[in-house]
Amino acid sequence: MPMYQVKSYHEGCASLRVDLPTCMYRLPNVHCRTSRPAPNAGHVQDYGALKDIVINANPTSPPLSLLVLHQLLCDHYKVLSTVHTHSAVKNVPENLLKCFGEKKNTQPRHEYQLGFTLIWKNVPKTQMKFSVQRMCPIEGEGNIARFLFSLFGQKHNAVTSTLIDSWIDTAIFQLKEGSSKEKAAVFRSMNSALGKSPWLVGNELTVADVVLWSVLQQTGGCSVPVPTNVHKWMRACENLAPFSMALKLLK
Repeated sequence: MPMYQVKSYHEGCASLRVDLPTCMYRLPNVHCRTSRPAPNAGHVQDYGALKDIVINANPTSPPLSLLVLHQLLCDHYKVLSTVHTHSAVKNVPENLLKCFGEKKNTQPRHEYQLGFTLIWKNVPKTQMKFSVQRMCPIEGEGNIARFLFSLFGQKHNAVTSTLIDSWIDTAIFQLKEGSSKEKAAVFRSMNSALGKSPWLVGNELTVADVVLWSVLQQTGGCSVPVPTNVHKWMRACENLAPFSMALKLLK
Protein backbone atom coordinates (compact mmCIF):
# COMPACT_ATOMS: atom_id res chain seq x y z
CA MET A 1 0.00 0.00 0.00
CA PRO A 2 1.51 3.32 -1.06
CA MET A 3 2.32 5.87 1.57
CA TYR A 4 0.91 8.74 -0.51
CA GLN A 5 -1.82 8.75 -3.14
CA VAL A 6 -2.16 11.53 -5.72
CA LYS A 7 -5.40 12.05 -7.52
CA SER A 8 -5.42 12.16 -11.33
CA TYR A 9 -5.22 15.70 -12.67
CA HIS A 10 -6.42 14.89 -16.22
CA GLU A 11 -9.72 13.60 -17.40
CA GLY A 12 -10.28 9.98 -18.22
CA CYS A 13 -8.16 7.02 -17.46
CA ALA A 14 -5.97 7.22 -20.56
CA SER A 15 -2.31 7.90 -19.93
CA LEU A 16 -1.22 11.48 -20.30
CA ARG A 17 0.60 12.18 -23.63
CA VAL A 18 3.32 14.80 -23.51
CA ASP A 19 5.18 15.87 -26.70
CA LEU A 20 8.83 16.24 -25.87
CA PRO A 21 11.48 17.69 -28.23
CA THR A 22 13.74 15.16 -29.90
CA CYS A 23 16.61 17.59 -30.50
CA MET A 24 17.99 20.76 -28.96
CA TYR A 25 17.62 22.93 -32.08
CA ARG A 26 15.34 22.62 -35.07
CA LEU A 27 16.92 23.16 -38.49
CA PRO A 28 15.32 23.32 -41.94
CA ASN A 29 15.57 20.21 -44.09
CA VAL A 30 18.17 20.78 -46.81
CA HIS A 31 18.19 17.28 -48.30
CA CYS A 32 15.35 17.99 -50.70
CA ARG A 33 17.02 21.06 -52.18
CA THR A 34 18.62 21.04 -55.58
CA SER A 35 22.31 20.23 -55.34
CA ARG A 36 24.90 22.80 -56.38
CA PRO A 37 25.93 22.37 -60.03
CA ALA A 38 29.43 21.17 -60.75
CA PRO A 39 31.84 23.96 -61.78
CA ASN A 40 32.47 24.34 -65.47
CA ALA A 41 33.37 26.96 -68.03
CA GLY A 42 30.89 29.82 -67.83
CA HIS A 43 29.96 29.13 -64.20
CA VAL A 44 31.93 30.80 -61.43
CA GLN A 45 32.65 28.46 -58.53
CA ASP A 46 30.14 29.36 -55.80
CA TYR A 47 31.80 30.00 -52.42
CA GLY A 48 28.62 31.32 -50.84
CA ALA A 49 29.82 34.90 -51.22
CA LEU A 50 29.59 37.83 -53.58
CA LYS A 51 31.31 37.12 -56.85
CA ASP A 52 33.57 40.15 -56.49
CA ILE A 53 37.37 40.00 -56.39
CA VAL A 54 39.16 42.97 -54.81
CA ILE A 55 42.97 42.96 -54.89
CA ASN A 56 45.39 45.39 -53.24
CA ALA A 57 48.81 45.31 -54.91
CA ASN A 58 51.97 47.37 -54.65
CA PRO A 59 52.85 49.12 -57.93
CA THR A 60 56.57 48.70 -57.20
CA SER A 61 56.15 44.92 -57.59
CA PRO A 62 53.25 44.18 -59.94
CA PRO A 63 51.81 40.67 -59.39
CA LEU A 64 52.10 39.47 -62.98
CA SER A 65 50.60 36.06 -62.26
CA LEU A 66 47.36 37.70 -61.13
CA LEU A 67 47.21 39.79 -64.29
CA VAL A 68 47.71 36.65 -66.39
CA LEU A 69 44.93 34.89 -64.48
CA HIS A 70 42.69 37.93 -64.89
CA GLN A 71 43.01 37.64 -68.65
CA LEU A 72 42.32 33.90 -68.52
CA LEU A 73 39.19 34.61 -66.47
CA CYS A 74 38.09 37.13 -69.09
CA ASP A 75 38.33 34.35 -71.69
CA HIS A 76 35.86 32.23 -69.69
CA TYR A 77 33.52 34.72 -68.00
CA LYS A 78 32.01 38.15 -68.43
CA VAL A 79 34.29 40.14 -66.12
CA LEU A 80 33.74 43.69 -64.88
CA SER A 81 37.35 44.95 -64.64
CA THR A 82 38.37 48.17 -62.88
CA VAL A 83 41.65 49.70 -61.70
CA HIS A 84 41.98 52.27 -58.90
CA THR A 85 44.82 54.03 -57.09
CA HIS A 86 44.86 54.47 -53.31
CA SER A 87 45.14 58.06 -52.13
CA ALA A 88 48.45 57.31 -50.36
CA VAL A 89 50.10 56.29 -53.65
CA LYS A 90 51.49 59.31 -55.48
CA ASN A 91 52.87 57.93 -58.71
CA VAL A 92 51.69 54.90 -60.66
CA PRO A 93 53.09 54.24 -64.14
CA GLU A 94 50.59 54.73 -66.93
CA ASN A 95 50.93 51.12 -68.11
CA LEU A 96 49.83 49.86 -64.68
CA LEU A 97 46.82 52.16 -64.68
CA LYS A 98 45.81 50.55 -67.98
CA CYS A 99 46.84 47.00 -67.09
CA PHE A 100 43.38 45.72 -68.02
CA GLY A 101 43.49 47.39 -71.41
CA GLU A 102 41.12 50.00 -72.76
CA LYS A 103 37.98 48.06 -71.89
CA LYS A 104 34.82 50.08 -71.39
CA ASN A 105 32.36 48.58 -68.96
CA THR A 106 29.13 49.77 -70.56
CA GLN A 107 26.79 46.99 -69.46
CA PRO A 108 24.84 47.06 -66.18
CA ARG A 109 26.69 45.43 -63.31
CA HIS A 110 24.20 42.58 -62.93
CA GLU A 111 24.98 41.35 -66.44
CA TYR A 112 28.56 40.45 -65.49
CA GLN A 113 29.49 37.12 -63.93
CA LEU A 114 32.53 38.33 -62.01
CA GLY A 115 33.90 41.63 -60.73
CA PHE A 116 37.69 42.10 -60.70
CA THR A 117 38.91 45.27 -58.97
CA LEU A 118 42.63 46.03 -58.69
CA ILE A 119 43.75 48.77 -56.29
CA TRP A 120 47.35 49.98 -56.45
CA LYS A 121 48.24 50.49 -52.81
CA ASN A 122 51.35 50.57 -50.60
CA VAL A 123 50.94 47.10 -49.10
CA PRO A 124 53.82 44.81 -48.03
CA LYS A 125 52.11 41.79 -49.60
CA THR A 126 49.45 41.49 -52.25
CA GLN A 127 46.03 41.06 -50.63
CA MET A 128 42.72 39.78 -51.94
CA LYS A 129 39.14 39.53 -50.76
CA PHE A 130 36.52 37.49 -52.60
CA SER A 131 33.67 38.42 -50.28
CA VAL A 132 34.37 41.98 -49.18
CA GLN A 133 32.04 41.82 -46.19
CA ARG A 134 32.61 38.32 -44.81
CA MET A 135 35.86 36.80 -46.03
CA CYS A 136 39.23 37.28 -44.36
CA PRO A 137 41.92 38.57 -46.76
CA ILE A 138 44.12 36.14 -48.62
CA GLU A 139 47.74 37.31 -48.62
CA GLY A 140 50.58 36.53 -50.98
CA GLU A 141 50.71 36.27 -54.75
CA GLY A 142 51.00 32.47 -54.68
CA ASN A 143 47.98 31.95 -52.41
CA ILE A 144 45.83 34.35 -54.41
CA ALA A 145 46.86 32.68 -57.66
CA ARG A 146 45.76 29.31 -56.24
CA PHE A 147 42.36 30.76 -55.41
CA LEU A 148 41.85 32.46 -58.77
CA PHE A 149 42.80 29.31 -60.66
CA SER A 150 40.25 27.35 -58.60
CA LEU A 151 37.51 29.46 -60.20
CA PHE A 152 38.02 27.53 -63.42
CA GLY A 153 36.74 24.43 -61.63
CA GLN A 154 39.53 22.12 -62.77
CA LYS A 155 39.86 18.93 -60.76
CA HIS A 156 43.21 17.29 -60.03
CA ASN A 157 44.08 14.12 -58.19
CA ALA A 158 46.02 14.27 -54.94
CA VAL A 159 49.41 13.69 -56.56
CA THR A 160 48.94 16.42 -59.19
CA SER A 161 47.58 18.89 -56.63
CA THR A 162 50.58 18.26 -54.38
CA LEU A 163 53.01 18.84 -57.26
CA ILE A 164 51.29 22.10 -58.19
CA ASP A 165 51.42 23.37 -54.60
CA SER A 166 55.06 22.34 -54.31
CA TRP A 167 56.02 24.31 -57.42
CA ILE A 168 54.18 27.41 -56.19
CA ASP A 169 55.95 27.26 -52.82
CA THR A 170 59.25 26.75 -54.62
CA ALA A 171 58.62 29.85 -56.72
CA ILE A 172 57.82 32.07 -53.74
CA PHE A 173 60.26 30.81 -51.09
CA GLN A 174 63.24 29.64 -53.15
CA LEU A 175 63.20 31.40 -56.48
CA LYS A 176 61.94 34.76 -55.23
CA GLU A 177 63.39 34.90 -51.71
CA GLY A 178 66.12 32.25 -51.72
CA SER A 179 69.89 32.38 -52.15
CA SER A 180 71.70 32.04 -55.46
CA LYS A 181 72.36 28.36 -54.65
CA GLU A 182 68.65 27.77 -54.05
CA LYS A 183 67.73 29.52 -57.29
CA ALA A 184 70.20 27.36 -59.23
CA ALA A 185 68.59 24.28 -57.71
CA VAL A 186 65.17 25.48 -58.84
CA PHE A 187 66.42 25.88 -62.42
CA ARG A 188 67.76 22.33 -62.37
CA SER A 189 64.47 20.95 -61.06
CA MET A 190 62.49 22.89 -63.64
CA ASN A 191 64.76 21.76 -66.47
CA SER A 192 64.32 18.14 -65.39
CA ALA A 193 60.51 18.38 -65.15
CA LEU A 194 60.22 20.20 -68.47
CA GLY A 195 62.30 17.51 -70.14
CA LYS A 196 59.43 15.09 -69.48
CA SER A 197 56.41 17.25 -70.32
CA PRO A 198 55.72 20.63 -72.00
CA TRP A 199 54.46 22.18 -68.76
CA LEU A 200 55.69 21.86 -65.19
CA VAL A 201 52.94 19.46 -64.15
CA GLY A 202 51.94 17.37 -67.15
CA ASN A 203 50.58 18.28 -70.56
CA GLU A 204 48.32 21.16 -69.49
CA LEU A 205 49.04 24.65 -68.25
CA THR A 206 48.46 24.97 -64.51
CA VAL A 207 48.75 27.75 -61.94
CA ALA A 208 52.27 26.45 -61.20
CA ASP A 209 53.41 27.61 -64.66
CA VAL A 210 51.76 31.00 -64.18
CA VAL A 211 53.39 31.67 -60.80
CA LEU A 212 56.87 30.37 -61.77
CA TRP A 213 56.86 32.48 -64.93
CA SER A 214 55.73 35.56 -63.01
CA VAL A 215 58.45 35.21 -60.38
CA LEU A 216 61.13 34.72 -63.06
CA GLN A 217 60.07 37.97 -64.69
CA GLN A 218 59.95 39.87 -61.40
CA THR A 219 63.38 38.66 -60.24
CA GLY A 220 65.08 39.15 -63.58
CA GLY A 221 65.70 35.43 -63.92
CA CYS A 222 65.05 35.66 -67.65
CA SER A 223 68.04 38.01 -68.14
CA VAL A 224 70.62 35.36 -67.21
CA PRO A 225 71.40 32.08 -68.99
CA VAL A 226 68.79 29.46 -68.21
CA PRO A 227 68.67 25.74 -69.06
CA THR A 228 67.40 24.78 -72.51
CA ASN A 229 64.11 23.28 -71.41
CA VAL A 230 63.33 26.26 -69.16
CA HIS A 231 64.08 28.67 -72.00
CA LYS A 232 61.76 26.73 -74.32
CA TRP A 233 59.03 26.74 -71.66
CA MET A 234 59.32 30.49 -71.14
CA ARG A 235 58.90 31.08 -74.87
CA ALA A 236 55.85 28.81 -74.86
CA CYS A 237 54.33 30.87 -72.02
CA GLU A 238 54.98 34.17 -73.75
CA ASN A 239 53.40 32.91 -76.96
CA LEU A 240 50.10 32.88 -75.07
CA ALA A 241 48.28 36.22 -75.15
CA PRO A 242 47.67 36.56 -71.36
CA PHE A 243 51.42 36.20 -70.68
CA SER A 244 52.54 38.54 -73.45
CA MET A 245 50.06 41.21 -72.30
CA ALA A 246 51.36 41.00 -68.72
CA LEU A 247 54.95 41.11 -69.93
CA LYS A 248 54.37 44.47 -71.59
CA LEU A 249 53.73 46.00 -68.16
CA LEU A 250 57.43 45.62 -67.30
CA LYS A 251 58.58 47.63 -70.30
